Amino acid sequence: MRGLIQRVQFANVKVDGETVGEIGEGLLLFLGVEKDDDQAKADKLLEKVLKYRVFSDEQGKMNLGLKDTGGGLLVVSQFTLVADTRKGLRPGFSSGASPEHGEAMYDYFVQRAKALHDDVATGQFAADMKISLLNDGPVTFNLDV
Repeated sequence: MRGLIQRVQFANVKVDGETVGEIGEGLLLFLGVEKDDDQAKADKLLEKVLKYRVFSDEQGKMNLGLKDTGGGLLVVSQFTLVADTRKGLRPGFSSGASPEHGEAMYDYFVQRAKALHDDVATGQFAADMKISLLNDGPVTFNLDV
């Protein structure tokens, strides 16, 4: 399971021109699911996302996580994150989860996120989504578990 987090001042997701998910300050998480991913990996990644220290403390150092700040979490499925880009000029997706498994893992991740954090919004699995955001920093980290 792979996650790409961006610290944002705001972010939203639109499907067919309609906003389906939106947050203010917080983290935008692009979530990629691989074939062998399971609930344990989802739990581990979620814990990392919620506690990863990317927000500034009183001294201006990145010492606070999303759980400390209470900011929003916008979770967007991103199949292309699991692409193999090591060879050639075309990405390979052989390690990616099937659509059924990917959606089940995405749904599980979102369910657990909502149980553990107050401000969680989502995109729409397998939809053509338009993402708007204002990256704060910019601060972007690739998280693998």
